Amino acid sequence: MQDLHKLILDVPDFPKPGVLFKDFTPLLGDPRGLALAIEYMTNPFRGMNIDTVVGAESRGFIFGIAVAQALSAGFVPVRKAGKLPRQVRSVQYALEYGTDRLEMHADALAKAKRVLIVDDLLATGGTLEACAQLVRETSKPTGGVEIVGISVLIELTSLSGARKIRDCGLVQSALKY
Repeated sequence: MQDLHKLILDVPDFPKPGVLFKDFTPLLGDPRGLALAIEYMTNPFRGMNIDTVVGAESRGFIFGIAVAQALSAGFVPVRKAGKLPRQVRSVQYALEYGTDRLEMHADALAKAKRVLIVDDLLATGGTLEACAQLVRETSKPTGGVEIVGISVLIELTSLSGARKIRDCGLVQSALKY
């Protein structure tokens, strides 16, 4: 685990003054570190019969697809508004500086039964809470989908974002700060 922490760089005052950004791009460039991170994000969910991984744009795509492959599951992207070409379901959610909207194809979870949500970071929990809401709304016409859990690379524990997603099964963080 210590090896992974060494691959995360602190960038002060990004994207705005007072924020300490956790830059994981060095981890992406390190084959051993990347493989280890994916294993930490995947292993708690092995044997849980997950058939679909949902990943939040855009950094959730990086880890979500790798986790989906490791679990032999499909992958469904959650995108920002206006990026998907077919009929969508959407959810608006609060940011610290306004609101944003996430979308998923309306039929994306038609065959899904057990879903794992993946993203790069759990901070305040807003994006992951919105993803969970979107999964629930999108799956209503097909009889519902179980959210088995959420897996993230980094959790910023001081922001208490895990409280917002406690109804989403197992919440797994590869690294905690």
